Amino acid sequence: MRSIVPSRTWRYLGPAAMLFGAATVWSGGRALFGPPEAQAALGQVVIWVLWFNFCAGFAYMAVGWGLWRDGARWALRGSALIAGLTALFALALGIHISRGGGFEMRTAGAMVLRLGFWVSVTWVAFRAHHAVRSARHASV
Repeated sequence: MRSIVPSRTWRYLGPAAMLFGAATVWSGGRALFGPPEAQAALGQVVIWVLWFNFCAGFAYMAVGWGLWRDGARWALRGSALIAGLTALFALALGIHISRGGGFEMRTAGAMVLRLGFWVSVTWVAFRAHHAVRSARHASV
């Protein structure tokens, strides 16, 4: 018998990840491909962070869809991969900043937000997956 908690988890976690991804693609796309006024307002952009976040936004939406589809195993692994890559890019950004590289504070804040979001998504997704597996084993 299936636990109702994981079903609710997937119902909310997946769309949250998809919306986060859509917002990330929209904001990154606007910064990368938008009108000159939008690009000029960026300030000291760290271009490799901007490109990573823009590309990752598509992965956010794909993983969100997989989570929404009742916690597909590949989506759980995908969320962990996103969290890990985001941590690596956040670390690289920290090194860039500590060496005197130019940056905007909102870039650092956005990386902290993204990392916190994906670590949380991964933690909740794996807990819900474990709850489903435990319920299946208990009913056997």
